[in-house]
Amino acid sequence: MTQSLKQSVIAVIYGGRSAEREVSLQSGKLVAQALSSQGYQVVEIDLYGEGAALDPVKQLQEVVFDLAFIALHGGEGEDGRIQGLLEMLERPYTGSSPLASGLAMDKVLTKRYWNGIGIATPAYLSFEGQADVEAIEAAMSYPLIVKPSREGSTIGINKAGNRAELESALQGALVYDSAILVEEFVDGPEYTVTVIDDVAYPAIGLKASEDHVLYDYDAKYLAEDTQYLLPCGLSEDDENELQSLALEAYLSLGCSGWGRVDVMRDQAGKFWVLEVNTAPGMTSHSLVPMAAKHVGMEYPALVEKIALDAWCKAEQA
Repeated sequence: MTQSLKQSVIAVIYGGRSAEREVSLQSGKLVAQALSSQGYQVVEIDLYGEGAALDPVKQLQEVVFDLAFIALHGGEGEDGRIQGLLEMLERPYTGSSPLASGLAMDKVLTKRYWNGIGIATPAYLSFEGQADVEAIEAAMSYPLIVKPSREGSTIGINKAGNRAELESALQGALVYDSAILVEEFVDGPEYTVTVIDDVAYPAIGLKASEDHVLYDYDAKYLAEDTQYLLPCGLSEDDENELQSLALEAYLSLGCSGWGRVDVMRDQAGKFWVLEVNTAPGMTSHSLVPMAAKHVGMEYPALVEKIALDAWCKAEQA
């Protein structure tokens, strides 16, 4: 590549057909507006949008572009399939590789890998299809967290304090995925750490209102009373430990470009990594823009940095 990104066309890909489509539409529109405001040539692609080809290969082939900014969340936008398709089309893109994206999207595989290399993550059981409630109760104690293995934005996640709630949560998770994760509940505050170009940004402490048992989809994208603590309230040493752990977890999966790592801290002060998001939300409620703004990077500059990092990476390849 010899041309500059300003001479090129950036395709902002959003929408998709996952349960996170509405969030992706918000992210994509804002990303496209930010790039346009910075003087970039932008074309928007609403994957599986109204009137669009149902074949994503055909839909992407119909558009001329030089770089893809992936603003898809969940589904094929975050599990490596779109990334793999873009590689076949020889189009550079933002975010992690197909392999890293797929690994991070599958929470069971991620936790299995982290256990193998010594990264602290809550104890869990996994099931394909119907879960064995008696086996869960024999191995773990209430309360428990139940979630689909391959969804994001805390979609399908529920907390269970007894058998009735567990059975209900398991059925609820099955709506979104056949692979189910049952995880030990970590009683303590939740934090999230943004990573851009292999740099961990200041952690954000997350505190949902009393109306939300968990920091769930509604608390993330709809509620106006969710508290975002930035600074997060940790001591300098503890925040450094948290950032180091988040970056280690992110890099261990082969992630690159940008992402976000979610972590809990128990009552004894130990941090536990929950998951890595390789295509985080970029909405008005989203956490990556919040972390960037805290260090003086406004939304348009953040979007430009992510795009430029991907472009430079492609030039060096």
